[in-house]
Amino acid sequence: MDMSAQTFDGDRVDTVIVGAGQAGLATGYYLAAQGRDFVIIDGHERVGEAWRRRWDSLRLFTPAAYDGLPGMPFPAPPHNYPTKDDMAAYLEAYAVRFSLPLVLRTVVTRLVRHETGYVLGAERRRIEAKHVVVATGAFHRPRVPAFASALDTRIRQLHSSQYRSPGHLEDGSVLVVGAGNSGAEIALDVARHHPTWLSGRDTGRLPLLLRGHGFRGRLFRWLASDGLTVDRSIGRAVKRHELTHGAPLIQLRQADLTAAGIRRVPRTVGIRHGLPVLEDGSVIDVANVIWCTGFRADFAWIDLPVFGSQGHPVHFRGVVEGAPGLYFVGLPFLYSLSSSTVDGVGRDAEYVAQHLSGPPNALAPGWRPEPVLRSHRPLMPATAFDTIDEVRR
Repeated sequence: MDMSAQTFDGDRVDTVIVGAGQAGLATGYYLAAQGRDFVIIDGHERVGEAWRRRWDSLRLFTPAAYDGLPGMPFPAPPHNYPTKDDMAAYLEAYAVRFSLPLVLRTVVTRLVRHETGYVLGAERRRIEAKHVVVATGAFHRPRVPAFASALDTRIRQLHSSQYRSPGHLEDGSVLVVGAGNSGAEIALDVARHHPTWLSGRDTGRLPLLLRGHGFRGRLFRWLASDGLTVDRSIGRAVKRHELTHGAPLIQLRQADLTAAGIRRVPRTVGIRHGLPVLEDGSVIDVANVIWCTGFRADFAWIDLPVFGSQGHPVHFRGVVEGAPGLYFVGLPFLYSLSSSTVDGVGRDAEYVAQHLSGPPNALAPGWRPEPVLRSHRPLMPATAFDTIDEVRR
């Protein structure tokens, strides 16, 4: 259901959800169940477009049994691992099934406070709302090191967000920079057709596999959703580690990379005579470089003093205490390890929807926010988000 050609009552609505990915759709599901007046705004042509634009061989980490949003199981055998196009089609069908009100092809460019609510600016449109849920995630702008500009122009370089398949690369060897999940998976995809080096520090690997439905799988999912949360000390420690060191490998093992003929090399730290230089001083002569170096969060369109010293929104479980009526859903570790995954976003969406409709008593006892920058624009230095491997969105 696309409401792009329609208007609201004077462009006023109770709640605006910005972003029609899994976080925004799950939030919409709960708001629809409340009978709330709301709309979901997204800049893409279609729901699920962010998934369609990923590389061709991408599959989810989790089997279909754990890939559904609230109210609609994923329509596939429970042990199957859906492709990125399967997930895109599912999200599109989800929006249709629950008649979620969508305004597509509309980019929100500014959010400001106005009287007791908010005003959103979006391409010659002004929308007033009492509540705003930001569900755009934290992976907005591809992050590439500054020294990449010195790479020899004969070397094809692209960010992981631009990579589709080995057929789009130049003949010859490939250096994949970034050894997290995306880097490891793309290296494995490329190695079938090109000599491949994988550059980066070892991010480790989860000791408990996601595959299957046995005890280990159930234990991991309990840890991801209930055991490792920000209101537990161990959850806060895991969050700090993941945001600063990158996400550990989930599906692949080092043995898988070795068996594929992929050579592990140290971090790429610069360019010498147009060629990549590694941390040990060695130089690699390659025909292609793929930067699997993550994304930067970009909330510059939010003109509100709700950001901490490192540019992250200050909240508890998505509730922004300093800006009543403003919420976030879908951020990495918003509440738990699974908060930015398809499997985990529903709980956070339900929590925000309940808080939105009820008394503001959802903050944890004793929780205190970090100091907020007294600026109307969030400062966006190199932050911890910059070093996260690309979490499944």
